[in-house]
Amino acid sequence: MGFTTRVKSEASEKKPFNFALFWDKYGTFFILAIIVAIFGSLSPEYFLTTNNITQIFVQSSVTVLIGMGEFFAILVAGIDLSVGAILALSGMVTAKLMLAGVDPFLAAMIGGVLVGGALGAINGCLVNWTGLHPFIITLGTNAIFRGITLVISDANSVYGFSFDFVNFFAASVIGIPVPVIFSLIVALILWFLTTRMRLGRNIYALGGNKNSAFYSGIDVKFHILVVFIISGVLCRSGRRRLNCTTRCRRTACRYGFETYAIASAIIGGTSFSAARGAFSLW
Repeated sequence: MGFTTRVKSEASEKKPFNFALFWDKYGTFFILAIIVAIFGSLSPEYFLTTNNITQIFVQSSVTVLIGMGEFFAILVAGIDLSVGAILALSGMVTAKLMLAGVDPFLAAMIGGVLVGGALGAINGCLVNWTGLHPFIITLGTNAIFRGITLVISDANSVYGFSFDFVNFFAASVIGIPVPVIFSLIVALILWFLTTRMRLGRNIYALGGNKNSAFYSGIDVKFHILVVFIISGVLCRSGRRRLNCTTRCRRTACRYGFETYAIASAIIGGTSFSAARGAFSLW
């Protein structure tokens, strides 16, 4: 009885506070809070205004979407350097379809689901078939997709999108901009996928150890393909928001955007060591 009581009392004791673990989990939030406080104190009449904060969220919604796609690529010990090029090419295809008279929402679906997903599938297939690291594959496809964008656009910007489509993504619901709501919905869906579905658990297992995942019955190539398709579709979703707010599609837009996507994923809690990460900021 005495032994049982002692075990229970030891088990009920609280573990000592570990600052390293606490900072590893919540340090990003404190750093961001400090940055906001600094800029807010330097220019409170401009920075800490409702309009400015709303615009920050709206502009960040694109980075959030692309960062969520990059999250999956990094999670399986890879990386996607072609996100900026996918943004450009899928956005240009959508713009051309709109100017050709295709219904704006149908054009967005074709540009988003089909073009973005197809470009992501190309990355996934090349990674599977060649066995090369995604860094090499996506670095190459980045240049290829950029080149195709310049060819189909004649290196010119495209203007004159439908006002109905523009107004939809420029609207707000109970004071919250539609792009922010859209990003939150996507984040919730992907959170559910990674935490409550077998596909998400398999992706985590794949990032931990591909060989172990293979011998446990996980289709490694299929899941790599799915990861890059998700990344491609999310790239197109972000591009749609940019097209709508500017009513212009520029061929030179989003050069180097992959660095923002990678930074977004890392700040959000993803680790380059793979199999570690979550939608902690989304």
